[in-house]
Amino acid sequence: MVLATFSEKVFKTIKLALPIIIGQLGIMLMGLADTIQVGRMKFLAAESLGASGMAGSIFFTIAVVGLICMNIVSPMVSKAAAEGDLPECGNLLRASLRVALFLAVITIVILGIIGLNYDLFGQTAINKKLTLPFLALISASVIPIFIFSALKTLTDGLQKPRIAMTITLIALLLNVLWNSILINGYGPIPAMGLMGAGIATLMARIFMATSLAIYIFTRKEFKPYLAKVHAHHTPWVLEKTILKVGVPSGFQGFFEIATFGMAVVMMGWISITSQAAHIVAINMASLTYMAATGIAAAGGILVGEDIGNKSKPGIYVSGNAALFLSLVFMGICALVMFFGREFFVTSYTKEIAVVTIAVQLVIWGAVFQLFDGVQAVSLGLLRGLQDVKIPTFITIFSYWGVGIPLSYYLGIYEGQGAEGIWIGLTASLICSSILLTWRFYVRTNGIDLDALTVE
Repeated sequence: MVLATFSEKVFKTIKLALPIIIGQLGIMLMGLADTIQVGRMKFLAAESLGASGMAGSIFFTIAVVGLICMNIVSPMVSKAAAEGDLPECGNLLRASLRVALFLAVITIVILGIIGLNYDLFGQTAINKKLTLPFLALISASVIPIFIFSALKTLTDGLQKPRIAMTITLIALLLNVLWNSILINGYGPIPAMGLMGAGIATLMARIFMATSLAIYIFTRKEFKPYLAKVHAHHTPWVLEKTILKVGVPSGFQGFFEIATFGMAVVMMGWISITSQAAHIVAINMASLTYMAATGIAAAGGILVGEDIGNKSKPGIYVSGNAALFLSLVFMGICALVMFFGREFFVTSYTKEIAVVTIAVQLVIWGAVFQLFDGVQAVSLGLLRGLQDVKIPTFITIFSYWGVGIPLSYYLGIYEGQGAEGIWIGLTASLICSSILLTWRFYVRTNGIDLDALTVE
């Protein structure tokens, strides 16, 4: 019975995770399309590649708090649906939209402040000249991408992830088309280079938010969730709950992404070539990471469903299934990255100096695939349990107590360069994966399903 239950949960996780993974990859491929198309520009290719990497790192380092804060709602929707409380699902959607707008404004302000103080990063003059206008442009896309994420919590939480997936894939195709036109120019449209890539991304994100909103609010299948509002809720109680659970969860992602963002900065201290190579390698690793976060999201949603069904054994099985899938998938990805590293790197850029460094970095990227997947899935499972405080401390310790100091020591102080920085990143992921997995099983063992609280 246990094996059958595990098998069922594995297939259920796959069914739920696959569309989420494809959607996540679609979003990541938009950034990848920018990287490839910008990297093949005839002029300032390496410089524009480094600038797009800096702007992207800054953007996602700040925006990740809000984006992950939105993700916390999907397990809450799943729990409400399992309990048969359909109106609560609609209440959670409305609350998440309000929280999304609130966090979007804060995110834009912070990005603006960072732009005004960009000199503190110690980058070259050409990097600053290219990065700041691009950063200002993609900052405008915060509102549509946050709204899309808030809307997506309902469809994913109701285990209907194909809707957001389809919209994302259409947006990806549009983004690639608009990149080709705006980066290189077409007919009367002048070549805009890096700025063209930013405009294309903004347009794609507006399309995503608009399309998903129209779908949800016009389809009959969602009317039972949207028609009623619970009268027993005091004003803003759900918004406060989302922020209370979601913001600490968002900071988990912040400290991880800030670590990799700091790695971009340290690469800039070494050379523009090292920075460009890092961008290429990290883009490859990020593709598999987004797939791991898809498994994590599915695991968290199923854990939320188990909580709604008051099933502690179900939580264990959901967690085991998600971790198993992560190990299998990331193990395959590690092998593909290792043996195909030269092919993949040269598809990004043909500059020999960049390729030479990037190929070495991808080897380390293959090494940390397994640990990256485990820590991502463990975080997703813990979010399903609404366990946020201790996992946040774990991420702070792993990335800023282990990863950054070791990266600086090996890469800068000891002079090992780009490879030394990636050794430090690998160590941080190993530490995080071990501690977060331990926390999931400890938390599940002691959970009170009748009085679930945020710890």
